[in-house]
Amino acid sequence: MSWTVYIIEASDGSLYTGITTDMERRWQEHAVGLRGAKFFCAGRRPQRLCYQEAAVDRSAATRRELAIKRLSRTQKLSLIGRCP
Repeated sequence: MSWTVYIIEASDGSLYTGITTDMERRWQEHAVGLRGAKFFCAGRRPQRLCYQEAAVDRSAATRRELAIKRLSRTQKLSLIGRCP
């Protein structure tokens, strides 16, 4: 099973970071407000998948997710290739 770390830009311009083994399924869950991610239940909708990164296992994916979440918005924008 391969894991993916991802960043989604929300309808309000905010950035959401998560992990999954099935990006298409997870996108659909975010789009309809299912399974965790209360982030997308508060009037925000996923707009665009900005970034994906492969991880060897769940542990590595979780570590990378937490590292990305600790970044500033400017650093995240740099990671996804957009200037602030």
